[in-house]
Amino acid sequence: MKILHVDSSISGESSLSKDLSAIAVTHLRSIYPHAEVLYRDLVEAPINHMTGPIFAGFGGHWGGEFDAATQQEHRLSEQLVGEFLASTILVIGAPMYNFSISTQLKAWLDRIAQQGRTFNYTENGTVGLASGKCVIVVSACGGFYSHGSMMQMDFQEPYLRGFFKFLGITDIRFVRAEGALKGELERSEGIRVAKAALSRVY
Repeated sequence: MKILHVDSSISGESSLSKDLSAIAVTHLRSIYPHAEVLYRDLVEAPINHMTGPIFAGFGGHWGGEFDAATQQEHRLSEQLVGEFLASTILVIGAPMYNFSISTQLKAWLDRIAQQGRTFNYTENGTVGLASGKCVIVVSACGGFYSHGSMMQMDFQEPYLRGFFKFLGITDIRFVRAEGALKGELERSEGIRVAKAALSRVY
């Protein structure tokens, strides 16, 4: 059993999504005490955004024609997709920024979406190659997006569900802490609801 824990908040030690994703991992450790946990903080150790030369290295198609810095990016891409494929459960701390995910998380997602590794094109359409995993997304939102007038502005959950489904993953579970910027009462209630959900998420 391998658990891949990914955080993507720019808020450092004050990050709500980091606190809650850590609770999720602690809960999983209580269920699987021998599980191996690999942690990546995408802000503390940022991943460069996709470029043409970086993309050209997907699938091991890289070598002497690229400079040393680009070859290092290719090795990182291989490491990242390898970590993803080796994991059984993914816990992703995903704060909502401007109605979607952080740019740091997007950079990581772009590295693991690799044809021939996590998906394939076939004559019948795309086929995901990463089935059998569970993805737990712990989302922290300043407002309320699971109900009310702002639901249509939630591009975070639909995107992440669509992305992982494209890779063949159907077990995708969301836990939200909403109202974090609406006032102390709303923030406290959002955290309470999220913590209760985390105790039942797996």
